[in-house]
Amino acid sequence: MKKTITKSLQNSYTYQEYRALVENLLKLGKSTSKEDSEALVNYSKLNHSRMKRLDKTIQLPKEIIEKVESISTSTQWIVLAEGWCGDAAQNLPIINKIADLNKNINLRIVLRDEHPELMDKFLTNGGRAIPKLIHIENNYSKIESWGPRPSVATKMVADFKAKNGSVTDEFKKDLQLWYNKDKGISTIEDMMTFLGF
Repeated sequence: MKKTITKSLQNSYTYQEYRALVENLLKLGKSTSKEDSEALVNYSKLNHSRMKRLDKTIQLPKEIIEKVESISTSTQWIVLAEGWCGDAAQNLPIINKIADLNKNINLRIVLRDEHPELMDKFLTNGGRAIPKLIHIENNYSKIESWGPRPSVATKMVADFKAKNGSVTDEFKKDLQLWYNKDKGISTIEDMMTFLGF
């Protein structure tokens, strides 16, 4: 596991580098995917706008800021993501905002499709769902993961799949509307639970 993580970190991005990568690819009419289909490029454009908005508007509650600032252990966070992923666009700005609160948290982004070995160690119900946050502490003695979406949204997806068999484009639109109404609250709450607060 340590070897796979170390290899992934060698080809990783800061949050700002990741945002610049997605933006620069969009200027070339491309996405982070090697497929570069028109649909993935369009999703990437939409997600780039979502992330810009969230970067400006996400507000963390004071009590959460204080808790995160109190973390004294050096911690590595790796997030598997892709520019075309709607869940990544909604959750990554919040993860970054939390990580920015404490210099003990080192946040790095890796592209899922460039790191299948790492992704396959953190599957969700057998699938390569993203974003996936990998939390590493105490020289790899503690490794945990969170994702790909807050628990409320995870239940929404599971309920829809149980009733309809698979997720539809219409449901994906409804999920993005839910994210907009939620304003990051569910992700923040899940992250606090994940961090043990």
